[in-house]
Amino acid sequence: MLNIAVLVSGGGTNLQALLDSEARGENPSGKIRLVVASKPGVYALERAANAGVEGVVVRRKDHASSEDFDAALLKTLKEHNIDLVVLAGFLSVLGPSIIEAYPRRILNIHPALIPSFCGPGMYGLRPHEAALARGCKVTGATVHFVNEECDGGPILLQKAVDILPGDTPEVLQKRVMEQAEWKLLPKAVAMVCSGEIK
Repeated sequence: MLNIAVLVSGGGTNLQALLDSEARGENPSGKIRLVVASKPGVYALERAANAGVEGVVVRRKDHASSEDFDAALLKTLKEHNIDLVVLAGFLSVLGPSIIEAYPRRILNIHPALIPSFCGPGMYGLRPHEAALARGCKVTGATVHFVNEECDGGPILLQKAVDILPGDTPEVLQKRVMEQAEWKLLPKAVAMVCSGEIK
């Protein structure tokens, strides 16, 4: 049984998808033990509390350097015996010390079909705005392992989502979440926990 930490920065819709999947028994080899938020007061912490999962806050601005922030985050993960780290809308970039501590054990969900619309600064509505501006007919989501390159780690799963006439970035974001992100991320986590993906 792998102990999972989910790292969040906002509302926690992907966290909820993971919690719901776990409640349905879809990840018998893993358990969410910890939710780490990058700031206090985010709704994701309420979701964690409602599910009986411990929630903590590790803020970048509470630390003098990114190395200090990484050290504090790593200490928190180690104290909770975390085996697998899931980035679910976590907006702080993880440094080398964390990536080295969890090789092929950090997953991220990205709201586009990597290598399109990814890399530094491509989060939130921006990938959807970029896809619409480019005139794309499809977009989607990607789950990948995290390495030193932003959105550059090995791809595990992808799912395409149609872009429809009249879509706004907000409408497209919601469709990508519902049709791709909330399905892909729990599936990828379960596959890593079961050893199907190594």
